[in-house]
Amino acid sequence: MKLSTKGRYGVKAMFDLALHGGDTPLSLKTIAERQDISEPYLEQLISTLRKAGLVKSVRGAQGGYLLARSPDQITVGSIIRSLEGSMAPTECVAEDEPVNCEKADYCVTRLIWEKIRKSIDHVIDSITLQDMIDDYKKVSSQDNMYYI
Repeated sequence: MKLSTKGRYGVKAMFDLALHGGDTPLSLKTIAERQDISEPYLEQLISTLRKAGLVKSVRGAQGGYLLARSPDQITVGSIIRSLEGSMAPTECVAEDEPVNCEKADYCVTRLIWEKIRKSIDHVIDSITLQDMIDDYKKVSSQDNMYYI
């Protein structure tokens, strides 16, 4: 399973907002430059994240974007799902609307796909933006470059 740029760049942008934003709105231009993301593409991602209730916009000359909740309340899973949809490896084990298959009751591979989905969900739902900030601070205090 491979994430698209939507998920990867969305996590990078949200991390940037968590690390540098606080109570001060950040412009898309600033985030795009710092994270090496195209500004028009970032605008699309932020729009989706705003609709999902993860970021809020502030209008005006000093406007920009802020996290809608504190970093310890936003999981990597919520970011990725808002941009990518379900993390299920097959449609038959999707969380929202699993596709009913006539072989579901005795399908051995379905059990595997379900275990994979649950494992992925567990990992991405257990990591918050605050965890990422804490990890960044640990790594950056060792004078290493840290890329996400």
